[in-house]
Amino acid sequence: MARFLKRSTLLAALISAGLVHTASAAALPAYKDEFFAYPAVISSKDNGAYQVIDYDEMRDINGRDAIPEKRVKDDYVSLRARANQQDLVFKTEAGNVKAMAAGKLKNASFIVIYLHGRGGNRHQGMNDFTFGGNFNRVKYLTSQNGGLYVTPEFKDFADQGEAQIAALITALKSQSPSAQLVLSCGSAGGALCWRIAANEQAASHLNGLVLLGSLWDDGFLKTASFKRRLPVFLAHGSRDPVFAVADMEAFYQKLKKSAGNYPVQFRRFESGNHGTPIRMADWREILNWILK
Repeated sequence: MARFLKRSTLLAALISAGLVHTASAAALPAYKDEFFAYPAVISSKDNGAYQVIDYDEMRDINGRDAIPEKRVKDDYVSLRARANQQDLVFKTEAGNVKAMAAGKLKNASFIVIYLHGRGGNRHQGMNDFTFGGNFNRVKYLTSQNGGLYVTPEFKDFADQGEAQIAALITALKSQSPSAQLVLSCGSAGGALCWRIAANEQAASHLNGLVLLGSLWDDGFLKTASFKRRLPVFLAHGSRDPVFAVADMEAFYQKLKKSAGNYPVQFRRFESGNHGTPIRMADWREILNWILK
């Protein structure tokens, strides 16, 4: 059981406030890029910030999985990261937060948090074999390069969930005050991404947001996170029946035009469905863009 109740040090506060600058993280090295690189870029604009990616269900699900949508082929995964994987309970001011973690709990060079969508749990983002092995890849890229990957559970996508994730972020940063922190969210979990981005104390620790098949929030443009140009990575399937791609693209355009080339990226998976970005997003591209 993990007990992380200490307050952040003065150094951590200064780093979060931008008063002390840490060196940019080195680019994450290639890891199974031959399996996870985008099949093809159909079109691109905004100097590559917006890309339409070729997606084919027969190739990218049936051709990639040993059991479609249940177990990826063994070549796509490595179980090496399981050596430092733990199922923990973080004791925070917002109560106990159950989470799985892989990597360095102390003095991590960077932290990646994944928040599941409706019906999910802490196990979803730590599963090595579902979603084409893409969770295994982000786990490996993070834990094997001096970082920490965390997949928590939370009570809801509203006030209680926000309080828990904000407290978890404080706890993690107290143990790794110099770490850059990337908050990623799938589907309905995006509601918490935007809430944390608007939570001044928690948002001060963020270095980037990742929204995968998720929702948008125009209120983000009124936050301190927006004013300090927090990088945002958006990925969406073109035929997502839950959150319309046109609405997310409109949000991208609003961000892009609102503050002089705002740091935002968009990947549209052509013919992709609601869960396609979770399966197909290139985590090495995402993290290298944010952490640089």
